[in-house]
Amino acid sequence: MSKSRREFLTYSTAGILASALQLSAQEPTPTTPGAPPAFGTAPPVGPEVSPETFAQAEKLVQVEMTPADRATAASNWRMQMAPLYERRTGPRKIALEASLAPATQWNPMLPGLSRASDSNTFIRSNAAKHPLPANEEEIAFAPVAQLSRWIESRQLTSERLTQIYLKRIEQFDPKLHCVITLTRDHALEQARQADKEIAAGHYRGPLHGIPWGAKDLLDTAGIPTTYGAEPFRNRVPAVDSTVVERLNAAGAVLVAKLSLGALALNDIWFGGQTMNPWLLEEGSSGSSAGPGSAVAAGLVGFAMGSETGGSIVSPSMRCGVTGLRPTFGRVPRTGAMTLCWSLDKLGPMARAVEDTMLVLHAITGPDAGDVGSVRSTLSFNAGASVQSLKVGYFPKWMKEDPATDVDRAALETVKKLGMTPVEVAIPDWPYDSLNLILFAEGAAAFEELTLTHQVDQLKAQVPDAWPNVFRQSRFLSAVDFVQADRLRRKVAQEMARVFAEVDLLLVPSLRDEMLVITNFTGHPSLTLRAGFVEVSEARSDWAPDPRHPLPKFSPPRRVPHGVTLIGRLFDEGTLAQAGLALEKAINVADEHPPGF
Repeated sequence: MSKSRREFLTYSTAGILASALQLSAQEPTPTTPGAPPAFGTAPPVGPEVSPETFAQAEKLVQVEMTPADRATAASNWRMQMAPLYERRTGPRKIALEASLAPATQWNPMLPGLSRASDSNTFIRSNAAKHPLPANEEEIAFAPVAQLSRWIESRQLTSERLTQIYLKRIEQFDPKLHCVITLTRDHALEQARQADKEIAAGHYRGPLHGIPWGAKDLLDTAGIPTTYGAEPFRNRVPAVDSTVVERLNAAGAVLVAKLSLGALALNDIWFGGQTMNPWLLEEGSSGSSAGPGSAVAAGLVGFAMGSETGGSIVSPSMRCGVTGLRPTFGRVPRTGAMTLCWSLDKLGPMARAVEDTMLVLHAITGPDAGDVGSVRSTLSFNAGASVQSLKVGYFPKWMKEDPATDVDRAALETVKKLGMTPVEVAIPDWPYDSLNLILFAEGAAAFEELTLTHQVDQLKAQVPDAWPNVFRQSRFLSAVDFVQADRLRRKVAQEMARVFAEVDLLLVPSLRDEMLVITNFTGHPSLTLRAGFVEVSEARSDWAPDPRHPLPKFSPPRRVPHGVTLIGRLFDEGTLAQAGLALEKAINVADEHPPGF
């Protein structure tokens, strides 16, 4: 027996160690030439297990064995299965660097599917002649599409606009807790450089000189990137993430690193909870909590968020901003925190539909550092007609929570705009079972943090927070993981069937089935404000806690409400064209939160 094997046995009990020492003194058993290796013949490692061990473990995975099955399983577990953990438990333990992606990659484009467009046509809206307001508040809340026209025509300098946002951050962030790191000097330097270039006739495009905020999971060279989590609060990367690099190249001005729920879950980070500008008694939702709050409060021109399972959609809806979750693979995640390799997506959050497309245009395209990124085209025409579009909707969903009168009115607006509503349906399958993939990938991404108990430092330690989920996920079944992956493909096939009938879907933003389905299939979504509702109780991303009841309101409070459009894979252009038409017809996007 090798020395390393003997050392591995020191992890086991004293009795097993004595047995191992006896084995090491024996001569190795000679093998018959030509005999192949067999499962279950490795040297025994790890602690003893018994039939009772398996009886208890069955409760975790909901599999039932007979007493004879348990006895057989226990008899050679240490020779057949325990050695498979050597990568983690030693002696030949190997560290897996954070940038290492799994060998298996999710490809949302099923065999036989074709991309919606092969063109790279991008036509923004015509320049409207709106004079620069004298009021700085009106300037701050203007959409990027308008801010860019003022900067291009030199009615507004980037430095002045940057100063406006820096002043507003200082004034309002104490209420919102949406900024983790203010990048004042960096921003002013970028703004002055932008003004010099524009004055010299070198205008880079619609993001040139526009101040923005980055969800603090995007690496920024020399500027802290904390993931909103205590163990990383002093982390300073050496290089920019690809998205930051591309926005720098577009001339955008980074004014702040914005908050996210710790390790991209909900809205609580090491600095507190990020609040909703429309209702300061509730969190802004997450995990793109800071981007949602900052955009809604007029603290940045736009922000970059990310989504794994609702992290752009939910804060966009609650804070009344526009969030675009691109197709999986369109925007490279190089230099962004990994939660789930096969699910993470980076996307813009802004105050208007066109703004999100202006940003997407700057950041789209593959990067060698992200093996999940792919080549794609982006076809968008802000003036295109929407009258021939077929909009799918689920009749049952429109009649029950979480749908509201705002959702139903948006469907009526679709008809008025000349788009054709089409009833669609999907099977009643256990879609939430796909989250096994999310939990397993997330636990793998933060394995070291979990096993060294650094997750114990996170502020949120409730049962539905990551620390508990990561620990629980150690006991998920590998077989069930593969079966969930197979179900994922089956669900993708159903979505392909639906999109053979319609051009896009209109759905209640927080309908759980569609949030889960489209994040796992990789379809793009656009969430935009479509009206207002009244709430009698603050809303939360967290499971109810009777010890900490949510604030109640009498009379009810008025807050924005958004609807979500789901598009075909890599067809964000059609999604945005429909969104622009709805935004203009409904005409509620310009109102901003009282007091801001």
